[in-house]
Amino acid sequence: MGRRILNDALRKMVNAERRGKATALLQPISGVVVSFLNIMKHRGYIKKFEVIDPHRVGKINVELHGRIKDCKALTYRQDIRSKEIEDYRIRMLPTRQWGYVVITTPNGVLDHEEAIKQNVGGQVLGFFH
Repeated sequence: MGRRILNDALRKMVNAERRGKATALLQPISGVVVSFLNIMKHRGYIKKFEVIDPHRVGKINVELHGRIKDCKALTYRQDIRSKEIEDYRIRMLPTRQWGYVVITTPNGVLDHEEAIKQNVGGQVLGFFH
């Protein structure tokens, strides 16, 4: 169920970008969605986001930058070792210049560059470019 929430949130952002909207309202939310958005913000793919009423169903208002081409969450759990991350990135992303694979690790939710630096593996959540 958590992967479905993440996938729905990412698809809403991609659809809003394609329509040229400046913001997207994501609902329902989870901690994984917030962690994924933090990575996207850190990498410059979104401007900022605001969590509204996190104690109930919750909503997130995301200000878009216009850089997102595609975002996908994997609905199946795929384990990946730290040595396999680079091969997986080459297989999933369109080019070497941009895009990030997001992995949940024992050290938290990281993109592929941070996971390689920290030499940790985990499960692939999704990717964006």
